[in-house]
Amino acid sequence: MNTLSYGLLSLLTKNSRSGYELMLHIQPFWSAKHSQIYPLLALLEQKGHVAYVHVPQSDKPDKKVYSITEQGKEALREWIAEPTDEPVTRDELSLKVYCIGLVDKEQARKMLAVREVYYRKKKERFGSLMDKLQQGSDKPLAQLEIGDDAFGMYVLVHKATMKVDTDLIWCEWMKEKLK
Repeated sequence: MNTLSYGLLSLLTKNSRSGYELMLHIQPFWSAKHSQIYPLLALLEQKGHVAYVHVPQSDKPDKKVYSITEQGKEALREWIAEPTDEPVTRDELSLKVYCIGLVDKEQARKMLAVREVYYRKKKERFGSLMDKLQQGSDKPLAQLEIGDDAFGMYVLVHKATMKVDTDLIWCEWMKEKLK
Protein backbone atom coordinates (compact mmCIF):
# COMPACT_ATOMS: atom_id res chain seq x y z
CA MET A 1 0.00 0.00 0.00
CA ASN A 2 1.14 3.56 -0.57
CA THR A 3 1.32 6.39 1.97
CA LEU A 4 -1.97 7.90 0.81
CA SER A 5 -3.72 4.60 1.57
CA TYR A 6 -2.40 4.73 5.12
CA GLY A 7 -3.42 8.38 5.33
CA LEU A 8 -6.99 7.48 4.45
CA LEU A 9 -6.99 4.72 7.05
CA SER A 10 -5.58 7.19 9.59
CA LEU A 11 -8.46 9.60 9.00
CA LEU A 12 -10.96 6.79 9.39
CA THR A 13 -9.66 6.01 12.91
CA LYS A 14 -11.49 9.12 14.13
CA ASN A 15 -14.73 9.13 12.09
CA SER A 16 -16.50 7.34 9.29
CA ARG A 17 -16.33 9.47 6.17
CA SER A 18 -17.32 9.56 2.52
CA GLY A 19 -14.67 9.64 -0.19
CA TYR A 20 -15.28 13.36 -0.65
CA GLU A 21 -14.89 14.03 3.09
CA LEU A 22 -11.67 12.01 3.10
CA MET A 23 -10.35 14.10 0.21
CA LEU A 24 -11.04 17.31 2.13
CA HIS A 25 -9.57 16.08 5.41
CA ILE A 26 -6.37 14.62 3.91
CA GLN A 27 -5.35 17.95 2.32
CA PRO A 28 -3.51 19.41 5.33
CA PHE A 29 -1.29 16.32 5.34
CA TRP A 30 -1.12 15.14 1.76
CA SER A 31 -2.12 16.58 -1.61
CA ALA A 32 -4.65 14.19 -3.16
CA LYS A 33 -7.40 14.29 -5.77
CA HIS A 34 -10.66 12.40 -6.26
CA SER A 35 -9.02 10.37 -9.00
CA GLN A 36 -6.51 9.00 -6.47
CA ILE A 37 -8.79 8.51 -3.49
CA TYR A 38 -11.66 6.49 -4.95
CA PRO A 39 -9.51 3.74 -6.50
CA LEU A 40 -7.57 3.46 -3.23
CA LEU A 41 -10.81 3.14 -1.25
CA ALA A 42 -11.91 0.33 -3.56
CA LEU A 43 -8.55 -1.41 -3.02
CA LEU A 44 -8.74 -0.92 0.75
CA GLU A 45 -12.24 -2.41 0.70
CA GLN A 46 -11.02 -5.42 -1.32
CA LYS A 47 -8.22 -5.99 1.21
CA GLY A 48 -10.70 -5.84 4.09
CA HIS A 49 -9.17 -2.68 5.59
CA VAL A 50 -12.37 -0.64 5.23
CA ALA A 51 -16.07 -1.33 5.00
CA TYR A 52 -18.77 1.00 3.74
CA VAL A 53 -22.46 1.60 3.97
CA HIS A 54 -24.62 3.18 1.27
CA VAL A 55 -26.25 6.40 2.41
CA PRO A 56 -29.24 7.42 0.29
CA GLN A 57 -29.45 11.06 -0.76
CA SER A 58 -32.56 12.57 -2.30
CA ASP A 59 -30.94 15.25 -4.44
CA LYS A 60 -27.71 13.40 -5.35
CA PRO A 61 -26.55 9.87 -6.05
CA ASP A 62 -26.20 7.65 -2.98
CA LYS A 63 -22.84 7.94 -1.27
CA LYS A 64 -20.59 5.42 0.41
CA VAL A 65 -19.50 6.16 3.96
CA TYR A 66 -16.34 4.28 4.90
CA SER A 67 -15.20 2.95 8.27
CA ILE A 68 -11.94 1.31 9.22
CA THR A 69 -11.98 -2.39 10.13
CA GLU A 70 -9.86 -4.19 12.71
CA GLN A 71 -7.74 -5.46 9.83
CA GLY A 72 -7.25 -1.85 8.72
CA LYS A 73 -6.21 -0.82 12.23
CA GLU A 74 -3.69 -3.65 12.29
CA ALA A 75 -2.26 -2.49 8.96
CA LEU A 76 -1.89 1.01 10.46
CA ARG A 77 -0.13 -0.35 13.56
CA GLU A 78 2.38 -2.15 11.33
CA TRP A 79 2.88 0.95 9.16
CA ILE A 80 3.45 3.23 12.17
CA ALA A 81 6.24 0.91 13.33
CA GLU A 82 8.07 1.24 9.98
CA PRO A 83 10.72 3.95 9.41
CA THR A 84 9.29 7.22 8.11
CA ASP A 85 10.45 8.80 4.84
CA GLU A 86 12.13 12.19 4.92
CA PRO A 87 9.68 15.09 4.46
CA VAL A 88 9.26 16.55 0.99
CA THR A 89 9.61 20.32 0.83
CA ARG A 90 8.29 22.45 -2.00
CA ASP A 91 8.39 26.16 -1.25
CA GLU A 92 8.14 28.68 -4.07
CA LEU A 93 8.94 31.54 -1.69
CA SER A 94 12.31 29.98 -0.86
CA LEU A 95 13.16 29.76 -4.56
CA LYS A 96 12.26 33.42 -5.03
CA VAL A 97 14.22 34.50 -1.97
CA TYR A 98 17.25 32.60 -3.27
CA CYS A 99 17.48 35.06 -6.17
CA ILE A 100 15.82 38.04 -4.47
CA GLY A 101 18.78 40.26 -5.36
CA LEU A 102 17.33 40.56 -8.88
CA VAL A 103 14.52 42.86 -7.65
CA ASP A 104 14.52 46.10 -5.69
CA LYS A 105 13.75 46.31 -1.98
CA GLU A 106 10.20 47.58 -2.54
CA GLN A 107 9.25 44.60 -4.67
CA ALA A 108 10.87 42.27 -2.14
CA ARG A 109 8.94 43.92 0.72
CA LYS A 110 5.65 43.48 -1.17
CA MET A 111 6.33 39.79 -1.70
CA LEU A 112 7.19 39.42 1.96
CA ALA A 113 4.08 41.36 3.09
CA VAL A 114 1.81 39.01 1.13
CA ARG A 115 3.43 35.98 2.74
CA GLU A 116 3.24 37.53 6.20
CA VAL A 117 -0.54 38.03 5.79
CA TYR A 118 -0.79 34.36 4.73
CA TYR A 119 1.10 33.24 7.86
CA ARG A 120 -1.05 35.39 10.15
CA LYS A 121 -4.28 33.96 8.69
CA LYS A 122 -2.85 30.48 9.04
CA LYS A 123 -2.04 31.16 12.70
CA GLU A 124 -5.63 32.35 13.26
CA ARG A 125 -6.98 29.11 11.74
CA PHE A 126 -4.73 27.07 14.01
CA GLY A 127 -5.97 29.08 17.00
CA SER A 128 -9.56 28.32 15.99
CA LEU A 129 -8.70 24.63 15.66
CA MET A 130 -7.20 24.65 19.15
CA ASP A 131 -10.36 26.31 20.49
CA LYS A 132 -12.52 23.60 18.87
CA LEU A 133 -10.27 20.88 20.25
CA GLN A 134 -10.54 22.38 23.73
CA GLN A 135 -14.32 22.57 23.48
CA GLY A 136 -14.46 18.89 22.59
CA SER A 137 -12.05 17.81 25.32
CA ASP A 138 -12.88 17.02 28.93
CA LYS A 139 -9.45 18.20 30.13
CA PRO A 140 -6.98 20.96 29.25
CA LEU A 141 -5.21 20.24 25.96
CA ALA A 142 -1.77 20.38 27.59
CA GLN A 143 -2.82 17.43 29.76
CA LEU A 144 -3.81 15.19 26.84
CA GLU A 145 -1.93 11.91 26.64
CA ILE A 146 -1.24 9.50 23.79
CA GLY A 147 -4.37 7.40 24.41
CA ASP A 148 -6.75 10.40 24.31
CA ASP A 149 -8.81 10.77 21.12
CA ALA A 150 -7.72 14.37 20.46
CA PHE A 151 -4.03 13.84 21.27
CA GLY A 152 -2.83 13.33 17.67
CA MET A 153 -4.67 16.36 16.34
CA TYR A 154 -3.55 18.48 19.30
CA VAL A 155 0.15 17.74 18.84
CA LEU A 156 -0.09 18.29 15.07
CA VAL A 157 -1.84 21.65 15.42
CA HIS A 158 0.70 22.61 18.09
CA LYS A 159 3.55 21.69 15.72
CA ALA A 160 1.96 23.66 12.87
CA THR A 161 1.51 26.67 15.16
CA MET A 162 5.16 26.51 16.19
CA LYS A 163 6.20 26.39 12.52
CA VAL A 164 4.06 29.37 11.57
CA ASP A 165 5.43 31.29 14.58
CA THR A 166 8.93 30.63 13.27
CA ASP A 167 7.86 31.79 9.79
CA LEU A 168 6.53 35.03 11.30
CA ILE A 169 9.80 35.58 13.19
CA TRP A 170 11.63 35.08 9.90
CA CYS A 171 9.35 37.67 8.23
CA GLU A 172 10.21 40.20 10.94
CA TRP A 173 13.91 39.46 10.46
CA MET A 174 13.58 39.88 6.69
CA LYS A 175 11.82 43.22 7.12
CA GLU A 176 14.85 44.44 9.05
CA LYS A 177 17.13 43.19 6.27
CA LEU A 178 15.06 45.05 3.67
CA LYS A 179 15.14 48.45 5.37
